[in-house]
Amino acid sequence: MLPTTLFNIEHSILTTEDGGAEIDAEKAFKQVVAVVDGVLEYSTTLKGDITHIASCSFWHSLMGADEKGRPTTKVLTWADTRSRKYTDVLRKRFDETAVHNRTGARFHSSFWPAKLLWLKGGDPSRSEGAASTAKWLSFIDYVNLKLSDNATTSVSMASGTGIFDIRKCAWDDELLRYLKVKTSSLPEIASTDDETFALSQKWKKRWPRLADAKWCPAIADGAANNVGSGCTERSQAALMIGTSGAMRVAYKGEPPNEIPSGLFCYGIDRERVVLGGALSDGGGLYAWLKKTLRTDLSDDDIGKEMSRRGADAHGLTFMPFFAGERSTGYNENAFGSITGLNASHDAIDILQAAMESVAYRFAAIFDQLKRVAKIDEIVASGGAVENSPVWTQMLADVLGRDLTVSNEPEASMRGAVLLALESLGKIEIIEGKTTSTALTKFHPKCREIYKKARKRHAKYYEQISKINQ
Repeated sequence: MLPTTLFNIEHSILTTEDGGAEIDAEKAFKQVVAVVDGVLEYSTTLKGDITHIASCSFWHSLMGADEKGRPTTKVLTWADTRSRKYTDVLRKRFDETAVHNRTGARFHSSFWPAKLLWLKGGDPSRSEGAASTAKWLSFIDYVNLKLSDNATTSVSMASGTGIFDIRKCAWDDELLRYLKVKTSSLPEIASTDDETFALSQKWKKRWPRLADAKWCPAIADGAANNVGSGCTERSQAALMIGTSGAMRVAYKGEPPNEIPSGLFCYGIDRERVVLGGALSDGGGLYAWLKKTLRTDLSDDDIGKEMSRRGADAHGLTFMPFFAGERSTGYNENAFGSITGLNASHDAIDILQAAMESVAYRFAAIFDQLKRVAKIDEIVASGGAVENSPVWTQMLADVLGRDLTVSNEPEASMRGAVLLALESLGKIEIIEGKTTSTALTKFHPKCREIYKKARKRHAKYYEQISKINQ
């Protein structure tokens, strides 16, 4: 990354009591424009011609736009669970295993099938917008439409919708028929990985330096993150904890013949796939608990106290589903819980139990990944890893693996750039070349303690899964 070229604007997701997690499309688009303005205006090292623009975007969002490209709905993010009741409708109608093996996505409110049924579900506040929708889009597709009058999407973004056949690289006919969605009302999928589009005249006038630049369809942030951190072989797993969490394996080749039930499988481009699991609760859970418990200790002091107490010292069993469950059970009715509390426990115990429980969920993902890939290296990244050495140590001890800690601050942006350069024939990505500076070794004694604690966690997990079905 060139010095002084990073320009950032904070944004937030509007949440509602009924499970909504949405973004205003027009406001978010203005923020994208402001970022481009900021980079071009304030960068002091941006010299020479700008020939191409690469980008990455968050996965699984859905919004509608009318014939004139105006939003007909809010942008529904992956965290929006208001369509959760339609998951059961889909499971009764289809063989979920077969659909999962075609699309790489389980039935869940994160994906388009449930969201589309909810938007068309008869509530005037929603169905009116759905009726006037000409195009169903991811947010980044809407950005492309506004900038270029072209809503072409990438294989990467399309594969995160849940209505894309990852083996044929095309929209899934069976789901579209049931959802009563025409292919013409969806973005066109880029026919090649090197396909680009140009800015419309309005934006060429606003950004003269970009007038001749070619824009590459956006790559999904999770897929780009693997590439940017150098995890591009079956033997490598990328573990990321930000607000949420994910563990992914990326490689050149076809999807597994049978995708394990707790994992997703999407395309990065037409040559690579990414396979893994996602957690809705990660750093966001820690931040919420710290605020709710009103502890005034610093993160460093909390970490030191946890280290002093030792692995599973509290004896609590924590279910980290305060924002619902994705991998590995995809249970729409899962909820957070703490079992075993008594008057001797304090805020540190609860925080530690939560952090360890997230590690147990990563271990469940890891178990399924090992069915389809022989993993020799785990590369950890994200704000939680960067800011919490004690959490990184917990992860290593629970997984029983040393963790390579990535030093790449913007791995997703870097991955988008590398993939764009490769598609244009400018470079050849060196597979499996990680960017790292540190190694966190697991402690065998802690590993043994966590094996027992994880069995306790798994027992309660099975119980609440039965209750919540």
